[in-house]
Amino acid sequence: MKRTAARELAFQLIYSLEVQKIDAEERKEGLALFLENNEIEEKQVIQYITDAVEGITKNEDEIAELIASNLKEGWELSRVSKINIAILKLAVYEMVFQKLPYKVVINEGVELAKNYGDDDSKAFVNGILASIVKQLNLAQTTEE
Repeated sequence: MKRTAARELAFQLIYSLEVQKIDAEERKEGLALFLENNEIEEKQVIQYITDAVEGITKNEDEIAELIASNLKEGWELSRVSKINIAILKLAVYEMVFQKLPYKVVINEGVELAKNYGDDDSKAFVNGILASIVKQLNLAQTTEE
């Protein structure tokens, strides 16, 4: 399975966990159930999805703050769709904590937004992620 397909599965799980609003302990159970129900057996895919869910859970406050601080004035996280939140959390985790190339992460996030979000999701996700790249100066650190 390619990384794009694994990322899509991770997004689906993160979205599901976001909608259910379950705590960290229940997330482990949700992860195990998701892997079992989707018959995911490839070790690399299991590791990727596990790392993403655990990493987002561990760094939840910092990730949420990065997203919130890059919303338009007057907007709050509660106003953003759960689909867009899940995409943004995964993308921010990958860029900031896994140090994946921001161009790849943004492209993949925009593709998820096209496939799962509404008509405005693509531009919204792209704008927030680009703003975070600027804020954290990620473009500088990857081009050195």
